[in-house]
Amino acid sequence: MDMTWFDEMEARIPKGKVRTRFAPSPTGYMHVGNLRTALYTWLIARHNDGTFILRIEDTDQGRLVEGAVDVIYKTLAECHLDHDEGPDVGGPVAPYIQTERRPFYGKYAELLIERGHAYRCFCEKTESEEDTGDFNRGDDPCRALSREEADRRAAAGEPFVIRQRIPHEGSTTFHDEIFGDITVENTTLDDQVLMKRDGLPTYNFANVVDDHMMGITHVVRGSEYLSSAPKYNLLYQGFGWDVPRYVHCSPVMRDAQNKMSKRHGDPSYEDLIAQGFLTDAVLNYVALLGWSPRGVQEIFSLDELKDVFEMSGISKSPAIFDIEKLRYFNSEYIRAMAPEAFAKVAEPYIRQVIGDRDYDVAAIAALLQERTRLLTDIPGMVDFFGELPEYGTESFVHKNSKSNEDSARQVLQAMMPALEALTVWSGDSIYEVVLKLAEELGFKSGKVIWPLRIAVAGRGVTPGSATEIAEVLGKEETLRRIRIALEKLA
Repeated sequence: MDMTWFDEMEARIPKGKVRTRFAPSPTGYMHVGNLRTALYTWLIARHNDGTFILRIEDTDQGRLVEGAVDVIYKTLAECHLDHDEGPDVGGPVAPYIQTERRPFYGKYAELLIERGHAYRCFCEKTESEEDTGDFNRGDDPCRALSREEADRRAAAGEPFVIRQRIPHEGSTTFHDEIFGDITVENTTLDDQVLMKRDGLPTYNFANVVDDHMMGITHVVRGSEYLSSAPKYNLLYQGFGWDVPRYVHCSPVMRDAQNKMSKRHGDPSYEDLIAQGFLTDAVLNYVALLGWSPRGVQEIFSLDELKDVFEMSGISKSPAIFDIEKLRYFNSEYIRAMAPEAFAKVAEPYIRQVIGDRDYDVAAIAALLQERTRLLTDIPGMVDFFGELPEYGTESFVHKNSKSNEDSARQVLQAMMPALEALTVWSGDSIYEVVLKLAEELGFKSGKVIWPLRIAVAGRGVTPGSATEIAEVLGKEETLRRIRIALEKLA
């Protein structure tokens, strides 16, 4: 076999630095386990001043979902997981989409046949068996065909798949950075399909060929692929290639028994964002699903994670996704945001209730920041800014502040002219009115503030004080709402 083309492919492979890849299948959404794989892969590359590659694995044409590639790009961009090489940015080992690499796989499969590590199989198998290579069998009869006989039948147009020729004797040992050395008897391994009848490779074959051709040094994937690793090793050995470092991550679980699953209603990354979580909080939490930093620190920026991330901190044990823990992380991130940054992310949720009213959005956001766990909590917390809710006069009764309907009417009647006379409308000036009125009426300030809160907000529990709410509402709207309260109390 002429090796010129193969030598040219070898010459393209970048060497001398860490190279990792995130290789999703475009099948819809980015589930939490996928996001964790992307994050760990990115962190290994960045921690080692290496190269992070995006590769789209679309060989399973039956599972492709329209628009799914856009979801991958959008998610990586939102999560700040920038790739150095990929379909959109190119690179030295392009193309980075598997179906565009289709001519490569057949050549490498033929090379493997030439070296005695693969063979053509003409047996009838189901499509699912072709896709996975997993089925119960004795020795495949085609394994014993002479090379000449197999070539003759193929040349005559008889359909075939190409299978890996697993040694009947001995064992295969591979090393994983998390699980250590694992040895399996070769008799437990099947002759998996490498190339299907349609000329497309199976995932298991394309994965190995692409990882080598792209110079991948660290392969990060789920622990469900541990059982396939011996066959991958035998492929690498059959080609005479170096084996990359394997990093098999244990699954993310919804509970002690069940893996997270979209079918069971578990959230994807997009779902979490729609539920009001911040991207940075999600990334921080996902990093800790199966990885432990040294020390007690839990809150990490992406830059901090890049500095401290070590593969030795990845656990063998499955990680349980705890939505309450994520809510805690989210609230911590929200509280730590600069006020103007929080106002920016909060504005769409505030606008849901205030519409295009000319209220100071930043002032409303300032009332919310310390009280918000999820961005989606915001509309329910500030809905009274949009429309004054219905309430009854019993709302003016408050035991601690000693407010009742009669005292509330007295307070609001006296407050109206004082607020009307204000020339500067601010929280401070309104509070001065409250204090002066309390002194004049011989009330404690709480007995004055409570009726004002009910009048302007229609409820007793609000973000911000009554005077802060009145400041945001403005003079005209505040007075209008006090008049409504007095009509109720008449």
